This record gives sequence, structure tokens and C-alpha cells, in this order.
Amino acid sequence: MSGSGLRDQLYAAPQAQLPDFCFDDRVVAVFPDMIRRSVPGYAQLIALLGLLAARYVQPHSRVYDLGCSLGAATLALRPHCQLPGCQIVAIDSAAAMVAGCRANLAATDLPVPVAVQCADIRAVPIEQASLVVLNFTLQFIPPADRLVLLQRIRAGLLPGGALLLSEKICFDTAEETELQLALHHAYKRANGYSELEISQKRSALERVMIPETLAAHQTRLQEAGFAGSSLWFQCFNFMSLVAWV
Repeated sequence: MSGSGLRDQLYAAPQAQLPDFCFDDRVVAVFPDMIRRSVPGYAQLIALLGLLAARYVQPHSRVYDLGCSLGAATLALRPHCQLPGCQIVAIDSAAAMVAGCRANLAATDLPVPVAVQCADIRAVPIEQASLVVLNFTLQFIPPADRLVLLQRIRAGLLPGGALLLSEKICFDTAEETELQLALHHAYKRANGYSELEISQKRSALERVMIPETLAAHQTRLQEAGFAGSSLWFQCFNFMSLVAWV
């Protein structure tokens, strides 16, 4: 993927003032390395998306990748969307991500049309969808806007359609919080991040990425009108749910 040769060293040097994390050109340049070294189970989760796509994607429908970043989910879904009249719509609000996604898609050759848009996913209509993917995206949406977004997704899904919701989660008890946080930090250290990098990245994310508990996500999906949901993937404090109509 675009930028895959660059190592993430954005937080390697001490910074007197840490700006809020954002998906700018600097992040995009190191994003594949950042995700690989920061999100346990990410590669396996992406690889497994195709299995769920094969179950839910329908002919003459749209597949939405909301918060597509550099297109990892879209690329994993695309081979399983080769059905008559099927189209993928990949959307991200960061212009640098959209440019990288288009470059990555241009390097592949599959007869599945992909419309890549630079837009706020809260303002994009969801129509005639058989599958919607929110891959570590909802956590960057203000909590007050999350239910409305899920309701719009639910309204735009066809009968038999589904939502794949992947998120970093937090926990109800101090014991589980400490365990999962320790495991996540151990994963980062094992992948070469220093204590300074871990601490500074965490501080930069605090105001822009707001995780919730698994139960909070399950309750909101029910409130949004989904018939049911199932936890299909979890690695430490990262999980993915499938919710169906």
C-alpha cells in the first residue's frame, strides 16, 4: 500500500506540545506501518473481511467502506464483490487518505467499480447497501452523532444486509482495563515502539478517539434498529461485530 515503506517515527522525539492526532500527510505516509505495529490482529481481521462479504454482498447493491483510509478493507472486499451490478463506495474525510486510497486501487485490476469520495460519512446517503463496513471509524465520530449514523446505515441496508463494525474498546472493571491495556502496550513494545512513543501517541489521541465498551456498542446497534449482532473477532482491546437487519 502507499507509504508502506516508511516507518512510523512520528512520536519518537519528545514534543513539548502535542497536537491532537489527525489523518494528515505525515500520518498517511507511515499509516500502514503504524497500523501493523499498533493494532493487534489487524492483518487477520482485514483478511477475514472477505468471508463476511461472501455471505452478505448481493447483486445490484452497494458496499460501503466508511472511513476507508488507504483502502485496506476495500481491497479485501473487492474480490468478493464480483457480482452483477455490485459497486463499492469508499469514503474518507481526509484528503490525503483519499488520494492514497485511489493510488492503491489503481494498482489492482478487478472488474468491480469503486467510487472513492472525500466526504464526511455523517453527510453521505447510504442507499441500496448489502454491506457496510465501519473499520475503526466510529471511534473518531463524536459520541452524540454515533446513533444517528448507525440509524442511517440501518435504513440504507437491504433485507439480508449487514454492518461490520470494528472498534477499539474499553472495559467496565479496573482489572480488565489494566490487563487489556498492559497487553496492548506489550504488543506495541514488541513491535519496536518506545515508552515515549506509546505515551505521546496516547496523549495525542485522547480527545479525538473515544472508545466505548462492547456492551455500549451492542446496545446502540439494537437501538439503531438492527435485528441482532455477534462478536466475530477480538484481539486484546480491538474487536469487530457483525450486525444484521
